Amino acid sequence: MKPFSPTGGKATPITIVTKAGLKIWLAGRPAAEKRWVKSAGFTGAAGKTCLTPGKDGSLSRVLLGVSDPVEIWDTGSLARTLPEGTYKLDGVRAKEAATRLALGWALGAYRYDVYRQPAPLKTSLRWPKACDRAYVTQAMEATFLVRDLINTPADDMGPSELEKAVRALARKHKATFRAIRGKQLLARNYPSIHAIGRASDDAPRLLDVTWGRPRDPKVTLVGKGVCFDTGGLDIKPAAGMKLMKKDMGGAAHVLGVASMLMAAKARVRLRVLIPAVENNIAGNAIRPLDVITSRNGKTIEIGHTDAEGRVILADALAEAAREKPKMIIDFATLTGAARVALGTDLPALFSNDDVLAEAILKAGTVVQDPLWRLPLWPGYRRLITGKTADISNSPESPFGGAITAALFLQEFVKPSTTWAHIDLMAWNAGTRPGRPEGGEAMSLRAVYQAILDQISA
Repeated sequence: MKPFSPTGGKATPITIVTKAGLKIWLAGRPAAEKRWVKSAGFTGAAGKTCLTPGKDGSLSRVLLGVSDPVEIWDTGSLARTLPEGTYKLDGVRAKEAATRLALGWALGAYRYDVYRQPAPLKTSLRWPKACDRAYVTQAMEATFLVRDLINTPADDMGPSELEKAVRALARKHKATFRAIRGKQLLARNYPSIHAIGRASDDAPRLLDVTWGRPRDPKVTLVGKGVCFDTGGLDIKPAAGMKLMKKDMGGAAHVLGVASMLMAAKARVRLRVLIPAVENNIAGNAIRPLDVITSRNGKTIEIGHTDAEGRVILADALAEAAREKPKMIIDFATLTGAARVALGTDLPALFSNDDVLAEAILKAGTVVQDPLWRLPLWPGYRRLITGKTADISNSPESPFGGAITAALFLQEFVKPSTTWAHIDLMAWNAGTRPGRPEGGEAMSLRAVYQAILDQISA
């Protein structure tokens, strides 16, 4: 699938107008064209189109309503809905606008066709002269990687297959890759990862990628890689289990961010850590009120076997903090509480560092990939105190679940280490322009931009 074609040659123009600017644009057009636009009911509303014919009845122009300022999703529906052919953006000269519109076109071209009859893309967009081609390509490829990984059924995306995907990305960018699997996790002191994944036939593992020059700022990304979550012995109901192939969405996201950083040849010493497991049911599965000793020595009381993501992240975060990087950022499809608070589209951001948090929020606004910050409220730390261990993975209180989960993770990050935690849905519940139902990259571009901003500050 190639959403773009080289510049030059014949292409149908896509003329962008705002609601306020439509009247001005029409003033200089022929009377017949004015009548056509009026009869079509086109008002210039963002994302709406009007296909105008030429004198011979063929398609002459596409009028596209856009936001003011332009938004990525203004072009999100075009690649899959316009008639077959090649198109070009008409009169878009500003770099930021051209880049946003091109990226929206690209993201709207996506379709996950692995298990069904493919629907080939029949349109292409001439690269706008003003746009940042490298950025659009990197963001598109990273987003498609995230979507593909999440959309893949768990039968074809278990810990072994996720390892293959990580290895392939590392090979593509000449990064160093290693994996610690099965009982090796116990020998090398990753007991929490092993405990959660040991009930699966596909062994648990820690996937570890390093890239970049050792003298550059160290940035470590940690992603929750629960390839399928039954809930364990505290089994989920059918409705809650249905989408659990997406519970490795955090892992997919760190691979997406890493893809962008490596493709851009960012001056970072990058490390990616993914604890990859299935939370399955078997005779050796963890039980409620079992106690696990984690990598940093803290003991974890298993209050609920379905709160497994934070347990595997405990070991990965402890290892990440050991190297004292400039920053650690983790991604996880961690809590339903975050979705209750912020809905499915807006990831929750937690951080122990105001500068990093503000950088991520600012970048999210600039690149139109928003997050919302929630507090690491210390008053709720008492809720995760264990009765028979240092800490519990499941507070008995039903309130503030996203915060208590973040506080749990904070126990495994050294206070001196700059850290951010992103709790996200990683899934579109319905189809919208540029965002088909299914796996989705959320806060990907925001975190990428924030990392670049922070290491250059």
